[in-house]
Amino acid sequence: MEHERILLAHGSGGSLTDDLVRDLFAAKFNNPWLSRLEDSAVLDEGRIAFTTDGYVVNPLFFPGGDIGKLAVCGTVNDLVVMGARPLYLSCAVIIEEGLPFEELERIVESIARTAKEAGTAVVAGDTKVVERGAADKMFITTSGIGLFEECERPRPELVEPGDAVLVSGTVGDHGMAVLSAREDLYSGAEIVSDCAALNGLIESVMRACPVKFMRDPTRGGLATVVNELSVSANVGVELEEGAVPVRESVRSACELLGFEPFYLANEGRAVLVVDKTDGERCLAALRSHPLGSEASVVGTIVSEHPGTVFLKTAVGGQRILDMLTGEQLPRIC
Repeated sequence: MEHERILLAHGSGGSLTDDLVRDLFAAKFNNPWLSRLEDSAVLDEGRIAFTTDGYVVNPLFFPGGDIGKLAVCGTVNDLVVMGARPLYLSCAVIIEEGLPFEELERIVESIARTAKEAGTAVVAGDTKVVERGAADKMFITTSGIGLFEECERPRPELVEPGDAVLVSGTVGDHGMAVLSAREDLYSGAEIVSDCAALNGLIESVMRACPVKFMRDPTRGGLATVVNELSVSANVGVELEEGAVPVRESVRSACELLGFEPFYLANEGRAVLVVDKTDGERCLAALRSHPLGSEASVVGTIVSEHPGTVFLKTAVGGQRILDMLTGEQLPRIC
């Protein structure tokens, strides 16, 4: 490893996170299920999907959600974008001494409500309480199990030049909503997290057309997903800047603070790749669902420059859209 100590940037979802996961965890654990580094492990000869994730968001409550809703949606979505139907969740909670009981109750109720809405059940869990100062109010770890239906599972190997790249809605909403709540910024602007479980949306899309690849653009945002795809599928990706939907409030905040919306986290969006002949059908299926009403075709898979993503700018130029380097927004999920 290049660094002697862990940095916040190692948790950004960008290049340092990628290095940490590949060079340390994947190298030490070294097994065929983990080595694919997908959102969920595919087990039992392709019948079961299993995933786990930790949530350390600050603050615990933000416009559009809270750490409980975020934990359920994040785990459900990691199963959904693999093409699996989420069924069961576990939930482990680490609570700091002194947390108001009213806040804990609100979060637990949010977990229960969101799991029920997503058609899943919390069937196992654990609770630990640590001394004041040993944690930041609350951390949550959730795991999920889903089943694969009788259809081809989306995966990078299916992607080929000419395919269309779509995003199911506006990008950057969650990251900027959390930052606004954390720093008490833009109290007059309507920036709300996109946090949502994607079961219904993805099910409607997969009924409409074959999907070759799906990911939810959480840490590191859209840019990280397409960069990881370009490397794993050994293809190039070309995105149209003007086609990527960004809310005006998010765009304005990014311009003021110097952020790039393509790198901001989302918690209720999906990036999809379909055959070019299915692009319009997939787009129509996305837009027919409330969570996909602002979906857009944002780019194309190309044979040129494999492993590299180019962004065609609104003024007619183009630039490389690389992996996120450094830490843009810590404690975002």
